Amino acid sequence: MNRQRELVDILNKWAYEYYVLDDPSVPDREYDRLYDELRELERESGEVYPDSPTRRVGGEPVKGFERHTHIARLYSLDKAVSSDELSAFFTRVYKVDPQTQFTVEYKYDGLTVCLTYENGVFVRAATRGNGVEGEDVTAQALTVRSFPLKISYTGTLEVRGEAIMRLSVLEKYNAAHPGEELKNARNAAAGAIRNLDPAETAKRNVEILFYDVNYMSEAPVKTQVEAMEFLKREGFKTYPFFRVCKSAEEVQEAIDEIEAERKKIDVLTDGAVVKANGERVRAAMGYTDKFPRWAIAYKFEAEEAESTVKNVLWQVGRTGKLTPLAEIEPVDLAGATVRRATLNNFGDLTRKDVKVGSRVLVRRSNEVIPEILAAVEHTEGSVPVQKPTTCPFCGAPVEEVGANLFCTNEACPPRVVQKLTHYCSKNAADVEGMSEATLTLLYERRGVRNFSDLYTLTAQSFEGLEGFKEKKISNLLSAIEASKQIPLDRFLYAIGIGQIGRVAARDLAEFGSVEAVANLSYEQLIALEDVGEATANSILSYFADEKNQAELARLFSLGVKPFVKEKRGEGAFAGEVVVLTGSLQSMSRPEAQKKIEELGGTAATSVTSKTTLVVAGEKAGSKLEKAQKAGVRIIGEEEFLLLLGEGE
Repeated sequence: MNRQRELVDILNKWAYEYYVLDDPSVPDREYDRLYDELRELERESGEVYPDSPTRRVGGEPVKGFERHTHIARLYSLDKAVSSDELSAFFTRVYKVDPQTQFTVEYKYDGLTVCLTYENGVFVRAATRGNGVEGEDVTAQALTVRSFPLKISYTGTLEVRGEAIMRLSVLEKYNAAHPGEELKNARNAAAGAIRNLDPAETAKRNVEILFYDVNYMSEAPVKTQVEAMEFLKREGFKTYPFFRVCKSAEEVQEAIDEIEAERKKIDVLTDGAVVKANGERVRAAMGYTDKFPRWAIAYKFEAEEAESTVKNVLWQVGRTGKLTPLAEIEPVDLAGATVRRATLNNFGDLTRKDVKVGSRVLVRRSNEVIPEILAAVEHTEGSVPVQKPTTCPFCGAPVEEVGANLFCTNEACPPRVVQKLTHYCSKNAADVEGMSEATLTLLYERRGVRNFSDLYTLTAQSFEGLEGFKEKKISNLLSAIEASKQIPLDRFLYAIGIGQIGRVAARDLAEFGSVEAVANLSYEQLIALEDVGEATANSILSYFADEKNQAELARLFSLGVKPFVKEKRGEGAFAGEVVVLTGSLQSMSRPEAQKKIEELGGTAATSVTSKTTLVVAGEKAGSKLEKAQKAGVRIIGEEEFLLLLGEGE
């Protein structure tokens, strides 16, 4: 055997034993001796093998992160924070298959990354991003030693893992960097992977723990058990805790075990991940717009601490809702310093008996949002919080609806700014760089009140405003101009119709135009899967309002053009609303959905009155039965491939 090839194989074997198995077979000096020999051979030959351990060094800093589109979408997980929510998840799964087995794993608290392999060789690493597109962090990932650069699987592969910094490593790092301590392991890992200088990434000794196969072009795994077996077999580092459970009771036992042990282990965790293991139940339950219906993250109760309420402020949202926000004495919770905590509404504040000057119990709800749980102790100086009868910002009368208070003035300044902020947000008009602070300034200094006012701004509009130089102004104006071309579903979400979220907006966009949506009847609206009575009435009220009609007309006159996302060409699926059910042998479901849309069709996730075609793969479930009852045309995988032009 070629000595260079021999050294690569030996060193990779030793690295696997050390970094993945935590069971080294040789001392470090022996590894270093062969490593130096390999470096010299590579220098002499001018060739570096794709799986050479010398690739795992911090290279030159990169100028910025390029965007990378994942082959298959990386979904997030729905969350349960109570036994009732977990029980509801089991109920939904058991409706599909009463005999379903589940898997239970730790939920790691780090940064999700996706690694791509082609022909058995590692080619790329990317962050999860929005699930469809992330940042290319290949140079940074190459400094991590807990994954192989070469594997036996030769198809196209995406594997998913969590970049983590062990708590013991964090402690050592902070001891060695006085004055530059890292706040917590979660931020330390994320900061390492997203550092533009790979050499800095290498200093933090980040690991990646792998837990799922995101995409396989050939012979894809079909269950979580198969996925974990594949990862281990190919040399990816996985966490040793992995339970297969035959019942909800066994799942709860596994969760209890994780909760009892999580404070003792060397990895930061915040919950347990529960997945239905069966291929049939996964295919039948499918996905929502955000997450798989067959999996859930059970989040443990967050860290709690006591503090004193210094003051209670009131915030006004875009709907006019007044939310009490408590200013508290600073307290450290889950690695962050908390100075403010929410109280949800006045009814919540009253029920918890919170007063200014009182000691209260504060929790970082789901490890993120600081929340006051209850008053612990009142003092002589404790003062009850008065219910506002007028808006603290504009002085308009306050309306009480259930436990909530609402400002009745639609022109209330913070309410208007919040509406503008929502319009400019990423999932709406996506006006990059238009922050809440900038919109507040434009409201106060330039009279911006309506969405349409944004499209009348010029470079002169920003003159004299602090912090706005030529390049920033140019970027903002370019972003505003670009937002005129906006997908219809995002436009319907952006304009803030009451109770319309992104999923309902996408359903409404199927009607093809704003005018078509405005002319829908109550009966047509209520027939939609994601529209209930209250939402239907909200839509009707919005389009009946003369002010809204005038604002829409002004937006269109200023060049805003909502469009329905084009399907490429007419194609074999032109005009078809296609639902996939069961598993396809030739491709993954996301890949099939993409091909349907490229050929003019709409890929839907559930069978409704609009469904015109169902593609039934192996072990198709309830969607197939529903389609059969509704008389929807059904085809198999062979005919589907013929329509794609890929069949024989």
